[in-house]
Amino acid sequence: MNVPILYEDNHLLFVEKPVNIPVQEDRTNDQDLLTYLKEDLKIRYQKPGNVYLGLVHRLDRPVGGVMVFSKTSKSASRLSDSIRRNDVEKRYLAVVRGRPAKKSGVLEDYLVKDRRQNIVYTAKPNQRNAKKAVLEYEVIGIKKGLSLLSIRLHTGRPHQIRVQMASRNCPLYGDQKYGSKVNQPGQQIALWSQTLAFEHPTKKEEIKIQSQPPNEYPWNLW
Repeated sequence: MNVPILYEDNHLLFVEKPVNIPVQEDRTNDQDLLTYLKEDLKIRYQKPGNVYLGLVHRLDRPVGGVMVFSKTSKSASRLSDSIRRNDVEKRYLAVVRGRPAKKSGVLEDYLVKDRRQNIVYTAKPNQRNAKKAVLEYEVIGIKKGLSLLSIRLHTGRPHQIRVQMASRNCPLYGDQKYGSKVNQPGQQIALWSQTLAFEHPTKKEEIKIQSQPPNEYPWNLW
């Protein structure tokens, strides 16, 4: 596994997550990012025993881009609190089929996750287990029936971007779960974690780390 390190200090580790790799161990038993990074830290710093690395947020398995891990329990606790308070700026790039009704806007929905089938769907606010999902988007390019969006998440619900866009007839390019009617099997989902920015948990200064999607279709249309 090739995992570029974007930034590292005594408390934080930012990496570029490869696509189609699970963030943590799951029932597939495929190699996962968290286990790989722990082993990498153990080797690089010649640490005996188990290595601590805190998982404070997640990306869906097919999604790539910037992720941050905590190297200390103190930073993990503080960063988790920042995420809960929505003090972490999370921006994504996405390529969708068609074009949204407006060039920019705020999307608000209530989402429910079916854990048995690992599917998320929109719901009414009063439905059991429904959770509010909010994102901002801006269309920054349109070519060949596809739209390139810049998205800022205000909530971090499972499959949020994928479900909110698909529910508006703009499924993500390559999304086999929520856009199977318009995407071909084998196409890679075009969703990329581009930016993470927040106050450093110990230095108390802003840190902003970015990652750009690969130079391949459909990203290279722009």
